[in-house]
Amino acid sequence: MTIERQNPPGLHTPPGYHHVTTTSPGRTVYLAGQCPLTADGSLAGDDILAQTDQVVANTAAALEFAGATPSDVVRTVIYVVTTDRAELSAVWDRLTASPLGPAFTSASTLLGVAQLGFPGQRVELDVTAALA
Repeated sequence: MTIERQNPPGLHTPPGYHHVTTTSPGRTVYLAGQCPLTADGSLAGDDILAQTDQVVANTAAALEFAGATPSDVVRTVIYVVTTDRAELSAVWDRLTASPLGPAFTSASTLLGVAQLGFPGQRVELDVTAALA
């Protein structure tokens, strides 16, 4: 599997991710949106960074189950319940500094949203990976 991450001429230089990610033929893995829920189904606290850490742990477990690593990720969409740009940045910084960090060098979108599926949920991560 070949994964190419590129920034086309004429587009701004993104902070860590790439505008275009392409893959050669292979197997694609689509994860369900990973939520900040613990194994028993409870929310991992009210703190946005604690929830981010749980999302990282859940995503890592799902990738490992599929036989993928963060370096195999070709697309991420990060949803954060906030209108505060500093909170968006804090979640981005926490994700990129985590063991999932390499996943965020591909095509990535970070969104502030009004609400997510579980009461009190502040963060969700949608991931696509490409495997040979």
